[in-house]
Amino acid sequence: MSTSHVSVEIASQPQVWREAARLAAESAAVLPQPGERVAIVGCGTSWFIAQAYAARREELGQGVTDAFAGSEYPVGREYDRVVAITRSGTTTEILHLLEVLDGKQRTLAIVGDPTSPGAGAADDVVVMPFADEQSVVQTRFATAALTLLRAGLGDDIEALATAAEEVVGWEVPEAVLARTQFTFLGRGMAVGLANEAGLKMREASLAWAEAYPAMDYRHGPISISDETSAVILLGAEVPGLVEDIERTGALVVRFDEDAQLTLVRCQLLSVANAERKGLDPDAPRHLTRSIILEDSAS
Repeated sequence: MSTSHVSVEIASQPQVWREAARLAAESAAVLPQPGERVAIVGCGTSWFIAQAYAARREELGQGVTDAFAGSEYPVGREYDRVVAITRSGTTTEILHLLEVLDGKQRTLAIVGDPTSPGAGAADDVVVMPFADEQSVVQTRFATAALTLLRAGLGDDIEALATAAEEVVGWEVPEAVLARTQFTFLGRGMAVGLANEAGLKMREASLAWAEAYPAMDYRHGPISISDETSAVILLGAEVPGLVEDIERTGALVVRFDEDAQLTLVRCQLLSVANAERKGLDPDAPRHLTRSIILEDSAS
């Protein structure tokens, strides 16, 4: 049994999600409102969570929602609300963007550290210290931020958290760990979560990992799949896709569940793969908990 910080943090997600749902109810007035035109920004993991939320909000018909990497936000475009996700509250690109938007557009920051600059950089703030992490690899803060936002959309978080209680105990099959190339595929909300799953595999275990929209996989990326590959499907099933993947020799992994739950399995996979290779999943090479740039000019 792993004793890494990230393993403990992954296991804590069901309770953290329930706390995020309670916080969403308390913060309802500052979360995006139905019909608003919303932009959501982040860097790295937070950007992929932004992608997932944007797709889910539009799927539910609650308004135009665009996701951007913090450095790529189109400052000339107008939104009713700009939401920034930053675990540390110190990410250079996010702080710079909030400064640029100050007094021009309504902003909301979702942060983990209440003492950070990010906690005071936006018009509104939702602080989630209960979801903050010791590990460099981000897991529960990301899913807690998504849960907070999904709760604001009316999704059933209690059912999600209850299902997660079983998922966090999933033992990664040896057949999956025996593969050396990993591809993550999703549709809708699951596209962003597939991107995040791929990032976790690269960060934690230095694996060859890629992610694509599921329908786009056959437009080129399928050529990398063979007997060394595992292809993990998140979210809704795509008719005929499993059969197409299996013809390459790749191992197909899919669960009939909410894509956020499958992301948790992907987190467990990334940790197990790291430990199998003798790596420390808490401290990926070349990374720190917060990326602070000396020159923040955009």
